[in-house]
Amino acid sequence: MTAFTALVLAGSRGEPDALTAYAGVSHKGLIELSGRTLLERVVTALSDAGASHIGVSTADAAIADLLGKIKVAATIEALPASPSPSLSVRQGAEALGLPVLVTTVDHALLQPEWVIRFLADVPEQTDVAALLAPEAAVHAAAPETQRSYMRFADGRYSGCNLFYLRNARALNVIDLWRRIESYRKQPWKIAAMLGPGMLLGYLMGRLTLDQAVARLGAKAGVTATAVRTPYGLAAVDVDKPADLDLVRQIAG
Repeated sequence: MTAFTALVLAGSRGEPDALTAYAGVSHKGLIELSGRTLLERVVTALSDAGASHIGVSTADAAIADLLGKIKVAATIEALPASPSPSLSVRQGAEALGLPVLVTTVDHALLQPEWVIRFLADVPEQTDVAALLAPEAAVHAAAPETQRSYMRFADGRYSGCNLFYLRNARALNVIDLWRRIESYRKQPWKIAAMLGPGMLLGYLMGRLTLDQAVARLGAKAGVTATAVRTPYGLAAVDVDKPADLDLVRQIAG
């Protein structure tokens, strides 16, 4: 295994939500699954995959305190989280250095082999890469799960909350992400920013996944790649109570 640096996003909105209320905890990273918190499971999987340095972006004191109790080979440190996930990624990447692998604390089933395979499959010339799972792989691994899918000419895919930022150019994607976040209640501005040709191509199902990702990367001035994973469970995170019930069933 080649050593790498990882960033775990463990921010929160600062108020209880349906998931944490259902689990009886103050932060989703504190949810226990098979006797371990989600935070410990994610950090351990990254360390076992070869991470030598792991930063956890959080504003939660309980999460920061728990980091000191997790025993792994990697060096772990708490980093300040921002209200915006994209800004937390930028600040975390700048603090840790590049390249960096990014994931989330609710990636409850994360396995070392998923991470190792993803990193091995990222092309050398790519500035930024994202892991996605084909719908068929997700359904085969977890038929009960309700995931969100993006539809392309070559099929439907679900995001896997694993990203790779190779260099400083990759941060341009974060800037684009922040602009999209700021327009989330004004979709016409997002459409104008991305361009009518790309939007129309997507809505009509004419763009393949690779074409769409390449065009988004071009908008940000980077080379972007979508990496497909055969591991359908990589698309299963914990956003709502039904997700938690599912991962508890899978994990036993």
